[in-house]
Amino acid sequence: GSFPSLTTLMALPGMRDTQTVVKWKFLEHKGPVFAPPYEPLPSNVKFYYDGKVMRLSPEAEEVATFFAKMLDHEYTTKDIFRKNFFKDWRKEMTAEEKAKITDLKKCNFSEMNEFFKAQSEARKAMTKEEKQKIKEDNERILQEYGFCIMDNHRERIANFRIEPPGLFRGRGDHPKMGMLKRRIRPEDIIINCSKDSKHPEPPPGTRWKEVRHDNKVTWLVSWTENIQGSIKYIMLNPSSRIKGEKDWQKYETARRLKKCVDRIRNQYREDWKSKEMRIRQRAVALYFIDKLALRAGNEKEEGETADTVGCCSLRVEHIKLYPENDGQEYVVEFDFLGKDSIRYYNKVPVEKRVFKNLQLFMENKEPDDDLFDRLNTSILNKHLQELMDGLTAKVFRTYNASITLQQQLKELTNAEENIPAKILSYNRANRAVAILCNHQRAPPKTFEKSMQNLQTKIDAKREQLSDAKRELKSAKADAKVRKDEKSKKSKKAVQRIEEQLMKLEVQATDREENKQIALGTSKLNYLDPRISVAWCKKWGIPVEKIYNKTQREKFAWAIDMADEDFEF
Repeated sequence: GSFPSLTTLMALPGMRDTQTVVKWKFLEHKGPVFAPPYEPLPSNVKFYYDGKVMRLSPEAEEVATFFAKMLDHEYTTKDIFRKNFFKDWRKEMTAEEKAKITDLKKCNFSEMNEFFKAQSEARKAMTKEEKQKIKEDNERILQEYGFCIMDNHRERIANFRIEPPGLFRGRGDHPKMGMLKRRIRPEDIIINCSKDSKHPEPPPGTRWKEVRHDNKVTWLVSWTENIQGSIKYIMLNPSSRIKGEKDWQKYETARRLKKCVDRIRNQYREDWKSKEMRIRQRAVALYFIDKLALRAGNEKEEGETADTVGCCSLRVEHIKLYPENDGQEYVVEFDFLGKDSIRYYNKVPVEKRVFKNLQLFMENKEPDDDLFDRLNTSILNKHLQELMDGLTAKVFRTYNASITLQQQLKELTNAEENIPAKILSYNRANRAVAILCNHQRAPPKTFEKSMQNLQTKIDAKREQLSDAKRELKSAKADAKVRKDEKSKKSKKAVQRIEEQLMKLEVQATDREENKQIALGTSKLNYLDPRISVAWCKKWGIPVEKIYNKTQREKFAWAIDMADEDFEF
């Protein structure tokens, strides 16, 4: 059904208390859909080692195909990717294969690569009927596995298919890239459902790791993946009732922060002068989390090799201090690997007292010493809870992202402009947030090609406009001799082509500016959707120009709730 109204939500038990855990009384589902088993390659597709054909065991062959599929990708040229792949691949080999295959450079995967390319082309060339059959099969699986019953509601499940095995890519320069993501089997799976429900059946001849009945969590299935040792979950679809409620609560917590943020800021500014070093460190860290939207940075798991840090775990080597730099005073240069090994690099002027404190924190320390040696995330979060109920470092990120979007939209939107130009302004506002949150991406591989195609369209449209203007000129000359409709038609044609040209030029600007910034992360996780919906309603812009179908489902509650006067 549709998302409940705000009044209904506020009346729900515990909705005013953001710490309340959403519970269910009844949960029934069919469990996950596993990746299909490996199909060995046809005998005519050969693998060569040191120039000679070599048959591989099924286990070794499967892992070899993961590398072969990626042969054209730059990942397979990176030393760390190749080293990790080869090490994990050797673990899957027989003793005989291991003795023979000792050098990745001598491996020739080209026939495998050609085979998978041909398969890909064959899929593209499928008939309408073949595509329809696949669509029907997928729909049948969706109807069987893609829904659950939770407290009398039939709810859509988000990711009911388990990811197939493959090679880990990671983001940024991740030290584990190239490692083997193992196949997930029923024995790895924990099922969560009601005691009184019909429990999901494991595939014949297998068993689940565990079946539990925990109604204090909202996941249906979980397992631990082998690369990072992190727990993966099958959850409800973002458009589900529970997900919508949690989303709404998250943004309401950020709105509560807005009411007390000035008090908190005054407090931490006072704390910069504290007699206690731990309080000064906590106050400077909080200033960075607030001003720069830094993540707090969680303590690392044992054995995790990626050297990633957040605010609390910064080391002396991650910052440089400049009393004066490029005409600005008290500049701090940050350079470290953040979440997902994405580099955070920023030069920012800070307040004099922050600068002096940083000098103090760095005194007599080695480069690999902690900058905030009297602080960790649990100390910081405990302090944040005391400042406001439900406050964590992430709430600052959500608050600052949302307030930045709202301010930028007010500044950038021009009432006189047409819809494409207004959407460009929206994307620029979203970009300001993505930059604040350091949401980067590598330029898409197809970027140059798509820009060339767009430029060709722009050139053709300009040519068309020149022709239309010439026609208008001659029509105007004719109109002096005899009044006819030709002049009016030509004028309309010129206006239409001018609008089309502007739309293409705006698209090119947008694409170029967006080359290395990922807009999706902040749009989905940090920006109160009611700000975007209110903006759309105010300027008469269809919501589908901002949110795609999946996003509209996720934010159905906001689309129903926000009017054009909504203020974050």
